[in-house]
Amino acid sequence: MANTIHVDVVSAEEQIFSGEAEFVALPGEAGELGIYPRHTPLITRIRPGAVRIKVVGQAEDEFVFVAGGILEVQPNGVTVLADTAIRGTDLDEAKAAEAKKLAEEALVNKESKIDYATAQAELAVAVAQLAAIHKLRQKR
Repeated sequence: MANTIHVDVVSAEEQIFSGEAEFVALPGEAGELGIYPRHTPLITRIRPGAVRIKVVGQAEDEFVFVAGGILEVQPNGVTVLADTAIRGTDLDEAKAAEAKKLAEEALVNKESKIDYATAQAELAVAVAQLAAIHKLRQKR
C-alpha cells in the first residue's frame, strides 16, 4: 500500500509492535509528534508516554506505553527504540499509582537513599503511565 508506513516499536527485552500503519503519534522531546507516510527523516528523543498507532484495517488504535527512548523516522518507516515499552492492554493502574506514590515520597523524604534526579525520573514515568492508561480507557 502506498499510503502506509512500517512501524517497529522495540524495547530492550522484546519487539512490541511491527506492522503497517496509516499514522503514528507519540511524545517527542519538544512536544507531541504526528508521523504520516513519507514523513521527513527525523531522529529525536522521546519522553515517557503513549505511542498511538493507527493500524491499517483496524478500527481501534494500538497503544504502547514507552518510558523514553529514541525515535527514527524515514520516509517509509518509523522505529521506536524504547527504554521500556508496555502494550496498552498490559498496563497496570495500581502498580503505576504505587510507583507514583513511592517516587513522590522519595522526593519529599530528605533522608531517602534514592537520588533526587532518579526520583524525578521515576515520578515522570509513573505520571505518564497513568495518563496513558486514562487515554486508553477514553478510547474504549
